Parts: sequence; C-alpha cells; structure tokens
Amino acid sequence: GSWCPAPLCQGRALPRPPLGPARAAGHALRWASSFSQPGPTESDPSEGQVFLSESCVKRLLEITEGSEFLRLQVEGGGCSGFQYKFSLDTVINPDDRQGQRGGARVVVDVDSLAFVKGSMVDFSQELIRSSFQVVSNPQAEKGCSCGTSFSVKF
Repeated sequence: GSWCPAPLCQGRALPRPPLGPARAAGHALRWASSFSQPGPTESDPSEGQVFLSESCVKRLLEITEGSEFLRLQVEGGGCSGFQYKFSLDTVINPDDRQGQRGGARVVVDVDSLAFVKGSMVDFSQELIRSSFQVVSNPQAEKGCSCGTSFSVKF
C-alpha cells in the first residue's frame, strides 16, 4: 500500500537543487571573497583585485560607521594624467566591485578597477598629512611625488 520505510521515502522526497542560480551565486561569492586576498584565485583574472594594507583596514574601521565604506575612483586630471579619488560612501552601484579585509570595505567601479587592479590601498600617516593612497600599482607607469596622480602603461 502507501506505507514505505522512512529512509526510502525521505530519499525520494528530496528534490535536487537546480544548478543555474546556485552556481551563479557561488561565483559571485567566490569573487567577493577573493577580491582582497593575494594569490591565485578561481575568479576571472580580468576582473582584477585590489588589496588592503593593515594600516588601511585599521583606519577604515576607525572612521566608518554602519554601512559606510571607502570608495576609490580614478579620474582624468592631476599632474600625470590620472588621479586617485577617495571618498566615504554608502551606496553600491551595479557596476561596483567590492573587497574587504577584517571588516573594512573598499569599493571600486569597474572602469576605475581597470586602472588599479593588482595594487594596494594603504593609509599613510606623515608629519604634514595623513591620507589613503594607492601603492605598488602595476597598471601605473609613473606616479608623482604627491602620491595621488599617475600615468598609465600602454
């Protein structure tokens, strides 16, 4: 009749999860978690990564509140052709890529990421000023002494 042993019924009742959405979500999560960790990852290398230094993480945790994060943008201008612009933001746009380390978050839009992938965001404290800086940028050919402007390798 209708009765069957419990293990058999349970086995039959479990639907297999569809692969599509789960796989897509897994890729997105993997990208987000690999964004701030050096070394080879499973993410697409063309998407790029930005790394956060210890001092950057420490300073961000001091100045951000709630859902705030550090936004890094690359704009035309400055003494070398391009310049870095840092701001605190709370709105994530569809073309943003974010990385985090130790609870600190940095967000870079896709266009800017092309100019900074592989570089490190650092917080520098000097006698005359303290600021966030992009250091060891593999995309930049030469920087200027002010540390906010650079030219791109062709």
